[in-house]
Amino acid sequence: MTVTVTETVKVTETQTTSAGVDTCASAPRPHPRPEGQDRYTISEVAAFTGLSAHTLRWYERIGLMSHVDRSHTGQRRFTNADLDWLGFVGKLRLTGMPVADMVRYAELLREGDHTFDERKELLEATRRDVRTRIAELQDTLAVLDYKIEFYAGAQRAPERPSA
Repeated sequence: MTVTVTETVKVTETQTTSAGVDTCASAPRPHPRPEGQDRYTISEVAAFTGLSAHTLRWYERIGLMSHVDRSHTGQRRFTNADLDWLGFVGKLRLTGMPVADMVRYAELLREGDHTFDERKELLEATRRDVRTRIAELQDTLAVLDYKIEFYAGAQRAPERPSA
């Protein structure tokens, strides 16, 4: 699937894993560890994603992250699927989607396949918002280009010699 703005951009499709987690079909970055050996501490996930440990805990508390497994000592243990989900959430954040809508999307996902249409509607509304912002930015870019061309072509008035 492609989206045309000023160039063609490859968009990754999402798929639901057997664990019920909606993930990107092709992760933007390779996972640090192979499946089965993918148990990451919160500090490792923070380093990989650029999110703070506080943000990761907050995501879990508000329901943006599904249940994160814990070690026998109670430490969070994230998986590759969790990294994929966080990558998707990062893309949603870049769209400007409100956190409440992201949480709603996560809740719908956990409810199951019968929420497919509602999830699609949330994403379509976000896409409309993104396209509107892109159009606004393109207009702004055109104004900036015009002003830059104006200044590039403007002749500087010769300076007056001081008396």
